Amino acid sequence: MGAWAGRTLLLLLLVRTAAPQGRQTRSHTLHYLFVCASEPERGLPFFEALGYVDDQLFVSYNHESRRAEPRAQWIGGRTSSRLWLQLSQSLKGWEHMFIVDFWTIMDNHNHSKESHTLQVILGCEVQEDNSTRGFWKYGYDGQDHLDFRPETLDWRAADPAAHATKLEWEGHKIRNKQNKAYLERDCPEQLQRFLELGRGFLDQPVPPLVKVTHHVAAMVTTLRCQALSFYPQNITMRWLKDKQPLDAKEGGQKDVLPNGDGTYQGWAALAVPLGEEQRYTCLVEHPGLNQPLTANWEPSPSSALVIGVSSGITVCVIIFFTGILFRTFRKRQASSGAIRDYVLARCE
Repeated sequence: MGAWAGRTLLLLLLVRTAAPQGRQTRSHTLHYLFVCASEPERGLPFFEALGYVDDQLFVSYNHESRRAEPRAQWIGGRTSSRLWLQLSQSLKGWEHMFIVDFWTIMDNHNHSKESHTLQVILGCEVQEDNSTRGFWKYGYDGQDHLDFRPETLDWRAADPAAHATKLEWEGHKIRNKQNKAYLERDCPEQLQRFLELGRGFLDQPVPPLVKVTHHVAAMVTTLRCQALSFYPQNITMRWLKDKQPLDAKEGGQKDVLPNGDGTYQGWAALAVPLGEEQRYTCLVEHPGLNQPLTANWEPSPSSALVIGVSSGITVCVIIFFTGILFRTFRKRQASSGAIRDYVLARCE
């Protein structure tokens, strides 16, 4: 795997674990993900940033382009060049600050000559009652490192190795007050602005298209329930057997992934005995559905034809071999009768 592909995978993993998932209330979030990767042979570290409103990627930035790029249709066509200039300037500022932070952490670990990574997530959540919550976290080499606490203007060290950086940053009183102001004032204001731009899309759920496919190998059928092109991300997919929910440990594998166009796709796979496919049903629940949706695997006409032909061939083969066995048995009976007649004739 190349360096760029590895960093992209790291960003995707951060996306799936950083922000609150499956929220049932009408809360909204704005958060940014930043990744710095040291490259001693190239001098300056690699830097990349992604911005999200709720679970929708809307902006990206890297140290090569040095400008904000729209990543969602709802914002790309509704914003002025001034907004993108402001976003670019803001992300350039974040880049400079986090590279300095990166060097500080590496120096405190005596890691200045090796390759390492810094991951940062910062943003805010606005609840339905307009209460807010800010978050600002650092990860170093894939492990939790430091967590800013705006209510006390200090840092929580996730491991002893982060203690030196914690003490150093807590001495930056002005910066910590600026961090608090961003989380509690600037970030919620930006979120409200983006929500206005995304009105009609971010608040409009898109129901999933659901289908069940199957694959047969080694006398076992794998049923795969697919939910396609839905929004928002939170979705429930589970299997029923004879209309009864399966236990969690029997529920099979499942996952939800972004499509890249603002919608998502999900799947749930389950291994079942061959010939028992019709006993299993996929149950899907999503905010875009008025009621839960169920789907079963339905053999296509071509599959049914193949099954019918295969069954017919099997029956013909059985009849053919049965006929051969019957004729062989009759011949043996006739031969034994002739031998008995011959023996009896000689006795006479």
